[in-house]
Amino acid sequence: MMQAVQWLRSLVFVVFIYAMMPVLGLLYLPWALLSRKGALAACHAWCRVVRWAARWMVGLRTEVRGTPPEDEVLIVAKHQSFLDIILIYGSVPAGKFIMKRELMYAPVIGQYALRIGCVPVDRGKRSAAIKQMVADVGKGRLEPGQLIIYPQGTRIAPGVKAPYKVGSGVLYHELGQDCVPVATNVGVFWPRKGILRKPGLAVVEFLPRIEAGLGKEAFMERLEDEIETASNRLMREAGFDPEKAA
Repeated sequence: MMQAVQWLRSLVFVVFIYAMMPVLGLLYLPWALLSRKGALAACHAWCRVVRWAARWMVGLRTEVRGTPPEDEVLIVAKHQSFLDIILIYGSVPAGKFIMKRELMYAPVIGQYALRIGCVPVDRGKRSAAIKQMVADVGKGRLEPGQLIIYPQGTRIAPGVKAPYKVGSGVLYHELGQDCVPVATNVGVFWPRKGILRKPGLAVVEFLPRIEAGLGKEAFMERLEDEIETASNRLMREAGFDPEKAA
């Protein structure tokens, strides 16, 4: 019975937050058309609405730990569900993502994503996109801000092991920027698929930055160790043992 009630509350929550997308999109549209700042403000407002609604609609509290960067850095994050996107983006002043090109055509999301500086990538052509991004940075074409990427390439359920792809190492090396790793436990409460949202405390944690200048192999080894160790700690804090689930 309690599970059924929580599922219904979760359904109402999901409908509400997606309904708020076009509402806020239209509300901020005049400002967003005039300035990128308007688009950033709209996206930050939606992130705040989601966190507020999650707390009272499904009992899911959220917390951001560590120090979110404000300068131009590469943010490399563990990705478990849509919630970590919301928490990370809502914590930095000018976040932008490498996104699937198909999302460009999604109502509201696609238009705002392009306006805030997200980089659309064709499926299977990530390496070509990385080369183009590096070239655009060198020519000052990319919008300034914090580039957020997911080293495993997709959402990974808690307890599931997946390799870290070399793309984050290539970007770190070629862009010559510091990297801020991010750990999370959000998948314990907000799964990568399905409606049910569980009550509890979902956390993303900005870890100490990795200074620019490491070799790619050393960087990738350190990155994976720090993100996985911290994410496992956060999942255990949430009552989920990733080692037993593996």
